[in-house]
Amino acid sequence: MRRYGQDILQLTYSYVKDRAISEDLTQEIFIKCYRKLHTYNKNAKLKTWLCRIAINHCKDYLKSWYNRNVQVSKFESPQSTESTPEEEVIQRSEEEELVDVVMNLPTKYRELIYLHYFEEMTFKQIAEVTELNINTIKTRMRKAKTLLQEMLGGS
Repeated sequence: MRRYGQDILQLTYSYVKDRAISEDLTQEIFIKCYRKLHTYNKNAKLKTWLCRIAINHCKDYLKSWYNRNVQVSKFESPQSTESTPEEEVIQRSEEEELVDVVMNLPTKYRELIYLHYFEEMTFKQIAEVTELNINTIKTRMRKAKTLLQEMLGGS
């Protein structure tokens, strides 16, 4: 949990957009992982296995009846280092705007953007985690980038 806790927390947050709920889901995910540890293939990457469980758990949560009123909350980005207060304010503002735009993407695009850019996963790793074809991932990433440009007012 110490090594991957923050990553899983951010992944769950990308689904539910609520800090408290994502913290609860993260705890549930690690409990589930502990109970399912015997199913882990030692030849696979642990982070990939954890992310797959987290994604499935989040999707199950979102399908449940009691989660129809999720409130969007602001994403807390880490403080930048070695910059002036003005630069930090500008950077934080830009990061918050980008995160808000990413969070407003449809789930199928948001998930891929998050895994690729925030978790720095390759398309192959994303394919393993999401169980999607690599070509599907590439197509969705192109569409996601187009949507992001439109939403950010770019050409």
